Amino acid sequence: MSAVEIVLSANHLGKSVLSSDGVLTILHDICFDLKPGESVAITGSSGSGKSTLLGLLAGLDLPSEGNVTLMGQDLTALDEDGRAKLRGLQVGFVFQSFQLLPHLTALENVMLPAELAGIENAKVEAMAWLERVGLGERFEHFPKTLSGGEQQRVALARAFITKPAILFADEPTGSLDELSGNRVIELLFELNQANHSTLVLVTHDPALASRCQRQLQLQGGRLL
Repeated sequence: MSAVEIVLSANHLGKSVLSSDGVLTILHDICFDLKPGESVAITGSSGSGKSTLLGLLAGLDLPSEGNVTLMGQDLTALDEDGRAKLRGLQVGFVFQSFQLLPHLTALENVMLPAELAGIENAKVEAMAWLERVGLGERFEHFPKTLSGGEQQRVALARAFITKPAILFADEPTGSLDELSGNRVIELLFELNQANHSTLVLVTHDPALASRCQRQLQLQGGRLL
């Protein structure tokens, strides 16, 4: 497989931290490649290292061993600013807790990453994305006036507006009721397919994981 065909490569990733009992190994020798447009679920019990792995893949944290290559760039070779710049251009995020900025309207929350990425007509683009997720009547609403499902749909619009090469979703339906969660998931896969982004989804929901093309199961910090 040539480098052009790989969006992300995890090469012998390890993560250890110092604890009161000595060195605690959270992840050990994780290796895999992700192709453009692929959907992958990272599964495993609580404490198996799922969120730690997601942080390493996104360059939010650095590994103790090995490296991550994202769009041909070694994240460990970049400083914090370099990793942040790469994320701004290539990566989208959807979190369980939405992570919307409370003092910004729905429209402003979606516009923000577009403006930071230098996208022209950020406001027009943001309005179009909010329409696409069914929130055309909610442009001027602040997060606290939106339901959980609506806030997560704003987060989806925000994640996709920069047309990221890869989208990381960490338990995206974890804080939603079943109906809202199902709607968010349908939108996530629909937008991902239309955008041809690579989707990396952390979930403990077997039904959600089964919708992805591949599953990477973690157990005790190792890939099964």
